[in-house]
Amino acid sequence: MVVIGIIAAYLLIMNIIGFALMGIDKHRAMKRLWRISESTLFVVAIIGGSLGSIIGMRFFHHKTKHWYFVYGMPAILILEVAAIVAFVYFAPIQFSIM
Repeated sequence: MVVIGIIAAYLLIMNIIGFALMGIDKHRAMKRLWRISESTLFVVAIIGGSLGSIIGMRFFHHKTKHWYFVYGMPAILILEVAAIVAFVYFAPIQFSIM
């Protein structure tokens, strides 16, 4: 049970970071300041922040014209959800949510 809480906290933090990075990068783009690299935005999505990054893209209207973000971020989210489902259902150890 503790492990699930740690994983949930990690995913929550990563999604908040993904959301915030999209907002920060949008603000910097409008001010013509130094930008957050696209590879950094993708790395944050890959390590668990894909949902927050997608929400940030839509909320801040940022990177919505780049096909690799429009299709890449949801693809990463789908792969992460599939990995979590596979891990929970096919893991050699038993998990109980409650």
